[in-house]
Amino acid sequence: MDETVKTISGVVDGVIFKNPENGYIVLELSCSGNPVTVVGCLGDVAEGEKLLLSGDYITSPKYGEQFRARTCERQRPVTTEEIARYLGSGVIKGLGAKTAARVAEKFGEDALDVIENAPERLTEVKGITRDKALLFGAQYKRLCGVNTVVGFLSKFGISPAAAIAVWQRYDSSSVALIRENPYLLCESGIELNFETVDALAEELGASGGVPFEACGSNRVKAAIAYILGENAGIGHTCLPSDKLRERAVRLGVLGGAFDEGLREGANEGKFAVLTPSGREYVCLAAYHRAERFIRDKLTEMLKLSVFLERDFSGEIAGAEQAEGIRYEALQKAAIDGCLKHNVFILTGGPGTGKTTTLNAVIRLMKRGRKILSLAAPTGRAAKRMSELTGERAQTIHRLLEADITKDNLPAFKKNELNPLKADVVIIDEMSMVDALLFEALLRAVKTDAKLIMVGDSDQLPSVGAGNVLRDLISSNKIPCVRLTEIFRQAAESLIVTNAHKIVRGLEPELGARDRDFFFIPCGSEEEIARTVVGLVKTRLPAAYGLNPIDDIQVLAPTKMGAAGTRELNRALQEAVNPAGVRKREIKYLDVVFRTGDKVMQTVNDYNVEWKRGGEKGMGVFNGDIGIIAEIDNHSGGMTVNFDGRAAVIPAASFNKIEHAFAVTVHKSQGSEYKAVILPLPSNARRLLYRSLLYTGVTRARDLLIIAGRRETVAQMTGNERKTFRYSCLKPLMEENENDGV
Repeated sequence: MDETVKTISGVVDGVIFKNPENGYIVLELSCSGNPVTVVGCLGDVAEGEKLLLSGDYITSPKYGEQFRARTCERQRPVTTEEIARYLGSGVIKGLGAKTAARVAEKFGEDALDVIENAPERLTEVKGITRDKALLFGAQYKRLCGVNTVVGFLSKFGISPAAAIAVWQRYDSSSVALIRENPYLLCESGIELNFETVDALAEELGASGGVPFEACGSNRVKAAIAYILGENAGIGHTCLPSDKLRERAVRLGVLGGAFDEGLREGANEGKFAVLTPSGREYVCLAAYHRAERFIRDKLTEMLKLSVFLERDFSGEIAGAEQAEGIRYEALQKAAIDGCLKHNVFILTGGPGTGKTTTLNAVIRLMKRGRKILSLAAPTGRAAKRMSELTGERAQTIHRLLEADITKDNLPAFKKNELNPLKADVVIIDEMSMVDALLFEALLRAVKTDAKLIMVGDSDQLPSVGAGNVLRDLISSNKIPCVRLTEIFRQAAESLIVTNAHKIVRGLEPELGARDRDFFFIPCGSEEEIARTVVGLVKTRLPAAYGLNPIDDIQVLAPTKMGAAGTRELNRALQEAVNPAGVRKREIKYLDVVFRTGDKVMQTVNDYNVEWKRGGEKGMGVFNGDIGIIAEIDNHSGGMTVNFDGRAAVIPAASFNKIEHAFAVTVHKSQGSEYKAVILPLPSNARRLLYRSLLYTGVTRARDLLIIAGRRETVAQMTGNERKTFRYSCLKPLMEENENDGV
């Protein structure tokens, strides 16, 4: 047993703070007469309850020593006095302290059984009507149900927050369903780790539950879903069935059982089995639906394209005259393509005139009285799009009015039944758009509308699963223009010219000392890290007047090592936002969060509410960067300012937040920073490839500094391996839309 885990027991003296959505609570526990402040995700705890808790002691800068509970076992109040206190705590809405005392006096030690099993008997107490009695009974049953699930799962080391998610999905049937099929806990909306559920299933079988079967149908289907979900997390929308089988065997699934489970799961609609180009692939139903819908919707939209015989050169010439601009040949082709086709892709590297071209398209569309909607995958990308076009732009999630379902899954108010009003939808930074988000977008776009996609297909693909932009371009089914000419003003930037060298496999110029692209030779990871910290803390602020937090962004290939984001964030936090008497702190695992820290949201969280002036909204999304404005040590939460949106992040969601003084290149997509520092440790071999270097370089607007070895830069430039992803979108696009796969 872990020696750091402590066990305490006592009676709840009072509840200081409670978040009903995730079960996070702060309470005072009387342990043998000594008060202890307890924090943690414990579910719905009320005054007067007896608790047995395991966890560890932590020290809050403001509130002193607290006990952070990991598991919680409840013991129902027994004596009349305990029951009166418990019921009078407000645990049942509408049942006040005086009435609670009368209930306890009337029924004694049987009071809680009466409320749960015969609530109509409460009418024997003065002041309680039949309607109230039944309402009290229903409330108490729900409370008992939640606590039963929390208690049941805590025995297997599963957190109360996960237990509450189970209750929200399966209600009073939760425990019975889990005993029958523990692998339900791997399903969407709960998504516990397969190995965790496997251990639970084996333990349940050993204690008299459903016998554990290594090749049982439920286990095999859960294993397949887990493997596919795990791979979706690293970008694949599908897997070759032979690779899926190999991984399943390593989880203890035999070949015959795998085939049967795959067939059964496909019949149930959990998986889809496809054979594009003769090789068999398996994907989760959601990704199969998404990629097929993308193919069908784009095909339908293309059929409705105008394809006018008339020449649009007159309109283009008019735009040139109005703006005093001469568009080069490919720009004119792109503008013409946007006017002619209902689906169009505009791609190209930095400095090739994408923004100028897009602005011409926007002006011509507005001149034709079209309703436009502009959007990008992240808040920073949308803000930049707005600045470059002069038009209102928003995130795709906000455009689609992101919402959540009962199971805490993403949903969008804009869809086929409630489509966007826009005649023209323009999406920037398309390389960041994953398959599921693109499906949701297409469901909301009118079939006769125009969809213009803008992006750089040489950048890294989306964080989410899929390789949408690259698949669409390589299918040759979507009209597309790639801009290649670097314009004179952009050509003066070494950032731009070096980016184009990198993408062509040529080594960038590293010797300049009077431009916007600098190389600082460093040997070891430790030397790289020291150089990075010195640049952020002292050298760049002194030389260029840059703010270390607002203007400078460190982008690293990896999280690991002395020059990875984890260690760099520790060092940079200490360098640019050290502890101070006026700064509040809160510890989560081995990370200290402090007011003034730069942080990033790492997964989409649709439950978080934010405010900006009088405006309110829901949801913070993967890649959003903000500054910690407040820390409430009492509730254990923090307020983060995400580009003007103040969002309250509860303690139970701290696993979705990480420091962002340094972030990975993957997480920087769609963003632009005044100054970028790119540490390149030579030992991160798996990540030393061209598209990663190119993406990191193109995030810098005014200044780019690389710290590392020249050989590492040369190795990355020469490694043309693109981030490979298994996807069926390209073959789906290439096949005849009437054929099956």
